[in-house]
Amino acid sequence: MSDTLPQGEEKARAVQSMFDAIAPRYDLVNRIMTFGLDVRWRRRAVRELRLPKASTVLDLACGTGDMCRDLDEAGLRPIGVDFSWGMLDHARTGAPLVQADAQRLPLPEASVDGAISGFALRNFSDLGTFFDELARVVRPAGRISLLDVAEPRYSVLRWGHSIYFGRVVPRIGGLLSDPAAYRYLPKSVAYLPEPDAMLERLRTAGFRGVERTLLSTGITQLITATRA
Repeated sequence: MSDTLPQGEEKARAVQSMFDAIAPRYDLVNRIMTFGLDVRWRRRAVRELRLPKASTVLDLACGTGDMCRDLDEAGLRPIGVDFSWGMLDHARTGAPLVQADAQRLPLPEASVDGAISGFALRNFSDLGTFFDELARVVRPAGRISLLDVAEPRYSVLRWGHSIYFGRVVPRIGGLLSDPAAYRYLPKSVAYLPEPDAMLERLRTAGFRGVERTLLSTGITQLITATRA
């Protein structure tokens, strides 16, 4: 992947190719660069769905199926969706898996009880379209839970995070996987809208009770909402 940030269809193709390339060691790099905190973040995201047992939940941009396994352990029925065949090929889950664009899901309206995603928002070519698609497939009163990176509020923490995320993470990823992909990772934060704008766009799409919670001193954000 180029060091510049692609847009539109070029971005979609680049992201798909990048995740195909890093799939074999994706989980290992995640554990190392987050010191295992990604496990805690995913489980929190699952809990915040607050759905009854046996509810059907889409795991969008499911990768190798980590979140699908967490959903299954919580008594929910996951369906994994990912744009990258490489990720699905390395999946370690018994959940049904579908290769599809999360912005154009092959599902009818109001067909699932909830949806979840882990660190995928900045990788969609059009985030507003993704939010509209969430609103289309999630039933009324269904829930969504969306994880992604964030910047700490306090200047000292923000400085330390920028050093680690901008310099250390690309080196770890470069040593263990694809260097270009992990140079892209810190840069991709620029795709995320300002938090207030992102939450308002979810409301416009058809969600209520939209909330944003910062986790682990603010390096991760969890956005939750209920379909109106």
